[in-house]
Amino acid sequence: MTFIIPVIEVITSCSLQLKRPSKLFFSSMLLLNYLGKIGPKTPLKAAATFSVGWNTFACSESLEKPLNWLLFNYYLTTCLQSSVNKHRHMFVKQIDMDHVMKAKSIREFDKRFTSVMFGYRTIDDYYTDASPNRRLKSVGIPVLCLNSVDDVFSPSHAIPIETAKQNPNVALVLTSYGGHIGFLEGIWPRQSTYMDRVFKQFVQAMVEHGHEL
Repeated sequence: MTFIIPVIEVITSCSLQLKRPSKLFFSSMLLLNYLGKIGPKTPLKAAATFSVGWNTFACSESLEKPLNWLLFNYYLTTCLQSSVNKHRHMFVKQIDMDHVMKAKSIREFDKRFTSVMFGYRTIDDYYTDASPNRRLKSVGIPVLCLNSVDDVFSPSHAIPIETAKQNPNVALVLTSYGGHIGFLEGIWPRQSTYMDRVFKQFVQAMVEHGHEL
């Protein structure tokens, strides 16, 4: 996670020099973990996340259900394998790449590659550290979190509703439908999505009224 701090500092510095807000796009899980770890000391003034996976264990379990495994899990696993296999010569001294290429799920890939690559003792240690739900209470700037309760990548029972209620900096917005970063609207959804509208309104509110917070 340490790499995200200098990246944010550089972009924020450029944003200040340009006298306008800079667009920051990071993995929602990385961003929330960063914000929860650093608290109000971040140079960011506000943040928004969409379809974040709050509990990595629950996300993995959801994706391992038979239909979800068939539709999403196996395909995403092969994509991950393809990505690292292009550079396997960089990992062969540390990781059994043949074993990695036999993984049939994201959990197996993470156990054989990701957790080992980043020095975690076990995959449970990695998944615990990667889950932003345990750091949400420490977020120290205004954050908008948009999730859909029908998102198979982030099951509704794992969304930390009570924790969000206890932190006045966090606005947790839940929709009945929307899937994973979908949030389409209308019979023929060809224009901007609900996610686009919410993000635009949030950024506008932060620019115009952020000094009041």
